[in-house]
Amino acid sequence: MKLAIETIGWVAAAVMLSAYILLTLGRMSGRSNGYHWLNIISGTGFIINSGWNGAYPSACINVVWVAIGLYGILGHSLRNDQPRSPGLSGDR
Repeated sequence: MKLAIETIGWVAAAVMLSAYILLTLGRMSGRSNGYHWLNIISGTGFIINSGWNGAYPSACINVVWVAIGLYGILGHSLRNDQPRSPGLSGDR
């Protein structure tokens, strides 16, 4: 079990770094669902790894990290589903 938890932690780190590298290189938008999913996946991995190892501050910050990612995805879909009034676009 320890090996599985450590593997989850390392995979989470690789996913988070990949998201940041893709963002920095301009290959991914910070508002894209893909970017949010990468952060949700990596945050979840860190929650598992940190919680298992008793690093509760890290686990808690990653709960917030995942919540922000979920908000990015759900908030984006909710904004796209709502009709817009003419001339009142939120996209600038």
